Amino acid sequence: MTDVTETAAAGTTDWRAWQDSWDRQQEWYMPDREERFRVMLDMVEAFAGPTPRVLDLACGTGSITDRLLTRLPGATSVGVDLDPALLAIARGTFADDERVTFVTADLKDPQWTRALPHDSYDAVLTATALHWLHAEPLTALYGRLAPLVRDGGVFMNADHMIDESTPRINAAERALRHARMDRAKEAGAVDWADWWDLAAKDPALAGPTARRFEIYGEHADGDTPSVSWHAQALRTAGFAEARAVWSSPSDAMVLAVR
Repeated sequence: MTDVTETAAAGTTDWRAWQDSWDRQQEWYMPDREERFRVMLDMVEAFAGPTPRVLDLACGTGSITDRLLTRLPGATSVGVDLDPALLAIARGTFADDERVTFVTADLKDPQWTRALPHDSYDAVLTATALHWLHAEPLTALYGRLAPLVRDGGVFMNADHMIDESTPRINAAERALRHARMDRAKEAGAVDWADWWDLAAKDPALAGPTARRFEIYGEHADGDTPSVSWHAQALRTAGFAEARAVWSSPSDAMVLAVR
């Protein structure tokens, strides 16, 4: 596998190498990341069959789209994000794939859905992204998502969802997870800051990376409400059913049915 530092030094951009390096960086924080994707796609197939039209919400590099098309080759995907660097990687990775479209939009803009190529989707999927939003704009976003999902379609959000009623469980899990992360870091794992430093050195990503930090800063300061909060907010937004379909000691995935 080509390393991103090699492609940067050679003056070329291997988009698949950047895609893979993003996955490895994210797995440093979430070693069970692939398991949540597997369950997510199980539910897409259960509700929408083998050829779903999917909206990959806050798509980043297109990690969900990548796994969707591997699992369900007849699917189509629309990825939407605001991050110019991650979208550059996504567009580079899927440049020759007619099943995939990417849209630049700000999910906090009340009119963002107007930029989408379709009015209805079988599934809207997102992972480890909406914790960048505070509760009020997230509630507003859920209200805008409900009309995009067809009757019987689904929305899924896999993210950090903290149960504040279990502080000792939370503290023990966090201590163990961070101890493991520290050991992996000592063994050479690339964290968030290191990864962005590498991106800034790639000629094709230097400009987009600078722009993304102008937009976001180092990291947004959002909220991580509980599973029950998400489920209730989705029902209030217009979904008929909502509950967790996967969880780990720190994260969960809520599925809502229109």
